Amino acid sequence: MSKKGATEIYQPGKEFSKKARISSMAQYRRLWRESIDQPEKFWAREASELSWKQPWKEVLDWKAPDAKWFVGGKLNVCENCVDRHAFGERRNKAAIIFEGEPGDRRTITYSQLHREVCQFANVLLARGVKAKDRVLIYMPMIPEAVIAMLACARIGAVHSVVFGGFSAESISDRLADSGAAHIVTADGGWRRGKIVPLKENVDEAIAKNKAIQSVIVFRRTGQEIAMKKGRDHWWHELAATASAKHEAKAFDSEHPLFILYTSGSTGKPKGILHTSGGYLTGTYTTCKYIFDMRDDDVYWCTADVGWITGHSYIAYGPLAMGVTQVIYEGAPNQPDFGRFWQMIEEHRVSIFYTAPTAIRAFIKAGDNFVEKHDLSSLRLLGSVGEPINPEAWRWYHRKIGGGRCPIVDTWWQTETGAIMISPLPGATPTEPGTATLPFFGIDAAVLDDYGKEVKANEQGRLVIRKPWPSMTRTIYGDKARFKKTYWSDYPGIYTAGDSARRDKDGNFWIIGRLDDVLNVSGHRLGTAEVESALVSHKAVAEAAVVGRPDDLKGQAVVAFVTLKKGFDPSPALQSELRNHVGKVIGAIAKPDDLHFAPALPKTRSGKIIRRLLKELVTTGTVTGNITTLEDFSVIEQLQNSIKGG
Repeated sequence: MSKKGATEIYQPGKEFSKKARISSMAQYRRLWRESIDQPEKFWAREASELSWKQPWKEVLDWKAPDAKWFVGGKLNVCENCVDRHAFGERRNKAAIIFEGEPGDRRTITYSQLHREVCQFANVLLARGVKAKDRVLIYMPMIPEAVIAMLACARIGAVHSVVFGGFSAESISDRLADSGAAHIVTADGGWRRGKIVPLKENVDEAIAKNKAIQSVIVFRRTGQEIAMKKGRDHWWHELAATASAKHEAKAFDSEHPLFILYTSGSTGKPKGILHTSGGYLTGTYTTCKYIFDMRDDDVYWCTADVGWITGHSYIAYGPLAMGVTQVIYEGAPNQPDFGRFWQMIEEHRVSIFYTAPTAIRAFIKAGDNFVEKHDLSSLRLLGSVGEPINPEAWRWYHRKIGGGRCPIVDTWWQTETGAIMISPLPGATPTEPGTATLPFFGIDAAVLDDYGKEVKANEQGRLVIRKPWPSMTRTIYGDKARFKKTYWSDYPGIYTAGDSARRDKDGNFWIIGRLDDVLNVSGHRLGTAEVESALVSHKAVAEAAVVGRPDDLKGQAVVAFVTLKKGFDPSPALQSELRNHVGKVIGAIAKPDDLHFAPALPKTRSGKIIRRLLKELVTTGTVTGNITTLEDFSVIEQLQNSIKGG
């Protein structure tokens, strides 16, 4: 570490740099400049490292906001992640080292992975699943979740993975939007020593859905579940009679790969659609350069496949690189906060990628859980999901990385598909709290409301000015919303929805969301979704939801609720409303604080002024402009409500 004024600068270690693919800032700048000035040349070179069944005719067809990458090219995403390793030198190499929360373990080689994926691809085909059909996957964090995703990719079906912590209503919403007629799930999954009733949630979600043709159930926890004859099938029974041979077909580079739902500023989740060739090129290239993946690495990303991180940096990018990776089913504190460190020691993990929320929880739990374990196998650390605060960054570097491991603090989104801003571990000087510089091909900037770049250290809107291969192609079934959400602020420029600043060295500092989306433990939640859930309760007339800073979660959910006549505030109702949100959306969305308010601050036109609520929950008072308020007494009432709990 060196000091630059009052700033801490961490230089890449000489030994790391010596072996890294990008070993100096001069090399980074040269390649980045080429990738911006000659993007077609740069991305063609990167994409050519993948297996293509038919070469492309044109690298990029760009008519904002519509991008087509590797036009005319054909490939199979699954073949790139499985077959090309299974029939080469990596055939007996571990692809997945699995550890279940109860302690059960499995190792799956690339050859075995190929067999299981082919078998399940044949299972799906036998159930009538065709190319472009949507398949909803609602699974615990077990290898079969990844196998199901790869099997869909193999036959050209479009998977839509729903996070296993989401509720039956969330499943139902996503089924309705995607039109999926097939579901892959499990009887249950383990979380903090308890069974999450996945099949039960699916049954509730599809009770009135006659469009569902099949539900395939993997037996994980072994508890008794209801199985509807003709519709529900056990995975192991179908697989037992399915062939383990399947030839991967070629699909167009722009063939849809998956739909992943993410929160928006309206109550309806957005189905982000990603396609094949560009997405795989983006995830492969970022794994190669940002994680500097090597054949002898053991890589562990702690995300769930229900989120984009689990798609890009578990199911696709690492497997395209042919790396060995760890998959863990359960909670980081089961049976205690030493679980992750024990696993790193036992599996000799060399690259570890986790969220700031988890890091803050580990800090709070105490260093004694870390100090019991040998973490000397680690060579690189990563952070994902939200900006990492400097205190957590330093602890992560010192306590987990032993002061020797570079940290790649990565900024990206469901919509971007792959990492956009990040240090390169062998080249970039890092500073706690900044994601540093744009990745190759990423023309990032911070603009004011008029589209002009702001000065150093001024806050503005984070944008991307040029197309990149892994970018989302649309919001499924809603092209107008896609254009309005991401492409309407500045002509031909993607707006990320985050505020940011750049320092005098060009490093990006991500400040937070511009719209009404909260980042809770690295998960994006629309305030409108939570408000909609609250208002669906019989007692609630109106609700407003904002976020407040939280040392552990990044942001905590704070709800203000106005009750209907005939209902009175009480601790019991408070608890009931929190649980109601958990049932409608999932436990992650439960309000941390819920305040009963006789009224909400509104303009004369009836719009709720959320900035005043944000100020109130952050500072305990309101000092901002309240001239547009319809009723000034509301603020005093709310302040009293907060003080009273």
